[in-house]
Amino acid sequence: MNNQVLVVEDSLTFRNYLEQLLSQAGYRVLTAENISQARAILDTNPDLLCAVLDYCLPDGEDGEVIELALTHQHKVIVLTALFNPELREHMLAKGVVDYLLKDSTASVSYILPLIQRLERNQQHKCLVVDDSATVRNHVVQLLEHQYITTRQAENGVEAIKALQNDAEITFVISDHDMPEKDGITMIREIRQQSDRTRLPILGLSGSEDPTLTAQFLKAGANDFLNKPFNPEEFYCRVHQILNMQEATQELYRMANQDALTGLWNRRYLFNQACNGCEARNIAMLDIDFFKAVNDTYGHDGGDAVLVTVAKILQLYFPDDVIARFGGEEFCIQACGSFDHFTSRLEKLRQRIANTSIPYQDTSITVTISIGVATMQESLDAQIKLADDRLYAAKDQGRNLVIAQ
Repeated sequence: MNNQVLVVEDSLTFRNYLEQLLSQAGYRVLTAENISQARAILDTNPDLLCAVLDYCLPDGEDGEVIELALTHQHKVIVLTALFNPELREHMLAKGVVDYLLKDSTASVSYILPLIQRLERNQQHKCLVVDDSATVRNHVVQLLEHQYITTRQAENGVEAIKALQNDAEITFVISDHDMPEKDGITMIREIRQQSDRTRLPILGLSGSEDPTLTAQFLKAGANDFLNKPFNPEEFYCRVHQILNMQEATQELYRMANQDALTGLWNRRYLFNQACNGCEARNIAMLDIDFFKAVNDTYGHDGGDAVLVTVAKILQLYFPDDVIARFGGEEFCIQACGSFDHFTSRLEKLRQRIANTSIPYQDTSITVTISIGVATMQESLDAQIKLADDRLYAAKDQGRNLVIAQ
């Protein structure tokens, strides 16, 4: 899926505004002012992220351009100057992404976040849980109109199995009244393994029980929607859940990842200490003479070195916890054989020493010193021992691995 967006709007001013807005956000914008131009674009550009279409055009005043885009299997956002409840229902029933008014800045400002939401939806997979095939298929159809991949389950038992076997599922939509295991019981089980941020849940029910909303939320659901529901409200709830999930994950990333290298930071390392390992190994690494690199090539050159070293670390230790500990110092935490760990570290040392790091019109070479330690009474004690051995490697001439 590419980032092309078709905008069909007969107002030159508004068309130019949308083109500028979307272009600045990184989208490739194709524009047309009437159905004839739109048809030519649709016939030659089959791969669009979505189409933003004015309902009323000079050569089609009754939404003909929308039918055209839907016939080409494109996601459609409808723009209109007037609110008409019957028209709104008609458009949403056809499966358009949304129906927006051009009557205010607030409405227009919703377009870009909506398109960005559509683009990010391609990263999501929803587990739809309901004993009614009709309801499941309806929800699945609504989600697929928004680029969200789906998986189905008939009850809570099937849903738990699906979650255990499918790591790609990012959120759940579930009914309550189901055989074998109801929605609230299922949610309580899910929450024993996954919190509201990692796996959001939207509850659904057609029950007239006024306490059911509170029961769902207290069991661990992120939101609740009564059946029957209109598509517009459903999309708003789903978008809100996914936006919150992504925002929370981004905050977590910012709090736990190093901005320059993308590695984990010191906080994450201590929070994720693999205390359950039979053998926990720690390596402390330091780039030799890094101050001289900064003095010679400037901080941009130093940053290039840090980024390259980080990438090589990830290449050699893809399944282990790697953290930038501070400055030019890194820490690797791994479980398993100590001898195998030190052997990999020696190969890492050789690889970095033999790597030319391109920078501007020259290249930079560096070496690293490494201190290694295995299980101690605490992570702090283990890091201190590895750090002592790192400084021993420095004292013995650098570009060494010292493990005892």
